[in-house]
Amino acid sequence: MKKGIAVLGSTGSIGKQSLEVVSIFPSSLTVTAIAAKDEVDLIVEQVKKFQPKIVSVENDTVKQQVEAKLAGVKAEVLSGPEGLMKVATEPTAKTVVVAIPGALALTAVLEAVKLKKDIALATKEVLVAAGEVFMKEVKTAGVKVFPIDSEHSAIAQCLAGEDMKTVKKIVLTASGGPFIKTPVEKFATLTAKEALKHPTWKMGPKITIDSATLMNKGFEVMEAHYLFGLDYSQIEVIIHPQSIIHSFVEFIDGSVKAQLGAPDMRIPIQYALLEQTRAKNHWNTLSLAKLSKLEFLQPDKQKFPCLDYAYEAGKKKGTLPAVLNAANEEVIKLFFKGKLNFAQLPQRIKMVMERHENKENPTLEDILAADKWAREQAAASG
Repeated sequence: MKKGIAVLGSTGSIGKQSLEVVSIFPSSLTVTAIAAKDEVDLIVEQVKKFQPKIVSVENDTVKQQVEAKLAGVKAEVLSGPEGLMKVATEPTAKTVVVAIPGALALTAVLEAVKLKKDIALATKEVLVAAGEVFMKEVKTAGVKVFPIDSEHSAIAQCLAGEDMKTVKKIVLTASGGPFIKTPVEKFATLTAKEALKHPTWKMGPKITIDSATLMNKGFEVMEAHYLFGLDYSQIEVIIHPQSIIHSFVEFIDGSVKAQLGAPDMRIPIQYALLEQTRAKNHWNTLSLAKLSKLEFLQPDKQKFPCLDYAYEAGKKKGTLPAVLNAANEEVIKLFFKGKLNFAQLPQRIKMVMERHENKENPTLEDILAADKWAREQAAASG
C-alpha cells in the first residue's frame, strides 16, 4: 500500500526535492496534499504531475490564478492559514513533510501530530520556537519525527542500534558559509547577493543567510537537543567546508562514528520518507578517491556570535527561543531590503533578546505572542 505524503512548502528547495524522491518510488509513496506560496506555474505543474487531493496557496488572488489554470483537474484549491491546516491534517496523509521556512507552519504541524501523523522535519523553526511543546505532543501522540537535515539524519544513522547511555557527545558539522575566510572588518559592506553564494549547498534564500551567519548551525544545535535528548554540553559544532562528513557521534569508549555522503539533500530526504530504511541511490554519490582534502576548524564565535545566541536561548528555554527565531526572520527580511548590513544582523537580534522578559514553561499561545512581539521589536528600527 502506498504511503500518503503531504508536503508543506512544495515549491521550495526541500519541497521540490521531496517530490523528486516521491517520483522515484511511485509504488511506495504518493502525494495527497501540497501547500505552497505563490509560484502559480510551478504549483499547477506539481498538481498535474502528482495529482494531490488538496492544494493550498498563500492567498485568494493566487488561488484564483491556480484554479483558472487547473480547469478540469480534480483538486481542491484552498488558501491562507486554513488551507495550510487542511493540507497538514489531510486524512490520507500518513507523513507530513514540513519544509516551510520560518515559524509559519507551527500551528498546523502541531495539529498534524495530534492526529498521529509522522513528521519529516526540515523546518528547524518548529523545534527552535516550540521544542518543548512540540516534543510533548509527539510523545503523547506516539508519532515519529524523521529529520531531513543532513546533519540530524547523519546523527540518527550513527545512533542506529546504539545505547544512548554510551554517547559522550555529538558533533554537528557546518560548511561555514561564504564568509568563513572574510575578515570581520568587511562584514558591514557585505550584500545579500554575496551572502546567497553558498559554497556547497543549494538551498532557499532564508536558510542560506542563516548558514552565512551560523544561525542555521545554532538552530541545528537546538534541534539536536530535542531530537536526541542530549544536554547542550554534549552538542558541539565544527566547521567542515567540504560538507562531506555530515556529523559525528563520539562514544564513551573513545570511538567515533561519522556519516559521509555527497552534499545532496535528496539522500536524507529519501531516508526520511522511507522511514529510515535503505533504498537504491538515484542521486549524487561520493567518491573518496576524488577528494583532495577534508578540513576541520573551530567556529569563530566572536566573528559569528549567532551560534552562541542559539546556545543561550536553548539553555534558558521558555519563550526566548521563539524570540530568537522571530527576530532572526525579521532581520533577514530587512537585510534583503538593504535596510541592514551583514554586520548588523546579530546586533539587532541580540538587542531584541536583551529586551525580552522570558516566560518559563510557555503554552503555544505564549510562544505565538512572544513571536509577534519579537517581530515588532526587530522591525521597529528598520
